Amino acid sequence: MSDVHGGVVSLRQMEYLVAVVEERSFTRAAETLNVTQSALSHQIKALEREVGGDLLERLPRGVGLTPMGRAFLPHAELAVRSAGMARRAARAAAGAEGGELHIATLHALAVGALPAVLATWRREFPGVRLHLHEYLTTEELRDHMDRGVADLAVGPRPEGWQGPVVPLGEEEIRLVVSRDDPLARATAVRLADLRHRAWVRCVLEPVIDGRRWLDWVCEQHGFKPLTAVETQHASTAVRLAAAGVGIVAASVDVARTTAGAVTVPVNPAWRRELTAFSRVELTWAVRRFVGVCREVGFGGGEDARGTDGRRADVLGPEALMPDAPASDVPAPEAFAPDVSRAALALPAPER
Repeated sequence: MSDVHGGVVSLRQMEYLVAVVEERSFTRAAETLNVTQSALSHQIKALEREVGGDLLERLPRGVGLTPMGRAFLPHAELAVRSAGMARRAARAAAGAEGGELHIATLHALAVGALPAVLATWRREFPGVRLHLHEYLTTEELRDHMDRGVADLAVGPRPEGWQGPVVPLGEEEIRLVVSRDDPLARATAVRLADLRHRAWVRCVLEPVIDGRRWLDWVCEQHGFKPLTAVETQHASTAVRLAAAGVGIVAASVDVARTTAGAVTVPVNPAWRRELTAFSRVELTWAVRRFVGVCREVGFGGGEDARGTDGRRADVLGPEALMPDAPASDVPAPEAFAPDVSRAALALPAPER
């Protein structure tokens, strides 16, 4: 698009602004865009004149956004990324098998369920280049999809999402322990039987009624969970559990990426729905990616097999401490903060 003429903000200017913000540097942004730094600065200044104020400020280390810039940036990002999606959609409508596809997802899915999907995609559609965007929380994932960062997102069902949402299946959340842990021999475990065990906790655990998910759900069984260590990522938590640091709740797919980890089902089972969602109608390439997700499937197998291939045997009464009878236990939503009970489909806590 051309420069500003007659009070029009150009797509090019918004693209330049987004690049400067992402690189936090005029020099690096100019290199990324393959333009001179003077041309980049000229376009940014023209944009600031058009909107009526400074969008960027120079900081001791790089470049930051002014309050006006923070308000403007999401709209600029959406415009720039929507233009890219429009180009890819046009190619897809013409039946072009080349090009690229941007997929947004959670880190836990990127290291767990998605590698098999991506490998299958590369075998079947080698001409379509994939770009994977990873986020730690469902809130981050949804926010960036709102900004048009990707053609498709794979994650838990987004509550109130206005665009297409396609169910992909269910992912089972299990306990993860080391192969030497007495629980590794169990076919299923009741949460009430874990009151004396220490947990590996993720700082991005869901929050329910102002309480962290594990605290909330253990309280329903009359105890407070003991914490061995806290970490940022689900994959790190599983590695610590496999090393015997403590037990952790994680998806079967994430657990299977870690040597020595053994998964044990909880009774009743913890499951969460996974979906594919987009801002616009699904294009040729996106529809086929959804098809590959369904073909490969999510959630792992039916047994409590560890990564070393051993089948778990029934746990004897000496390894557990029978307590209250098992009751319905809500499933975690993969370490997303501030998740509402409605979003998790949780029952009201018992009084």
